[in-house]
Amino acid sequence: MAAMSPSERRLQKELMALMKEPPAGVTVDGDQASQNLTLWTIHMEGVPGTLYEGEKFVLQFKFTNKYPFDSPEVTFVGNNIPVHPHVYSNGHICLSILTDDWSPALSVQSVCLSIVSMLSSCKEKKRPPDNSFYVKTCSKNPKKTKWWYHGMCSFIFFTINNFSKSITKRN
Repeated sequence: MAAMSPSERRLQKELMALMKEPPAGVTVDGDQASQNLTLWTIHMEGVPGTLYEGEKFVLQFKFTNKYPFDSPEVTFVGNNIPVHPHVYSNGHICLSILTDDWSPALSVQSVCLSIVSMLSSCKEKKRPPDNSFYVKTCSKNPKKTKWWYHGMCSFIFFTINNFSKSITKRN
């Protein structure tokens, strides 16, 4: 049996921690993740008292062999993609810690908590104003989209593959 790489050791440690003490409403498919440490399925429930109460979502985490120095690719998958100002209908999530603000000190658990917090603080269910354009022009990998964040509610994205630009301002 080959020795585990540093990335695999970190992922194994995070998987065990997430299975042992998951955040409220979050569960990981441990069997699937144990068989393939680079692809995790995480189930998330909407927090009681929020717009998403009672809803169930599925997140997919993809890791490279550079994890934790490289952020995971995180997308919503399945039939229920949350309708949220920072979630595109293709499951891509506009969240700074998934790109520019990623740090190796972050973990799968901290990403899950950030997404739960993002959903919980939502005041109105709606898609980003540029959803249609973005979904038509983006890469399948949201990490290939260069996001520029300006405060909490506005951003500019640049799709590297298509050299498309869009400016979005949210109220």
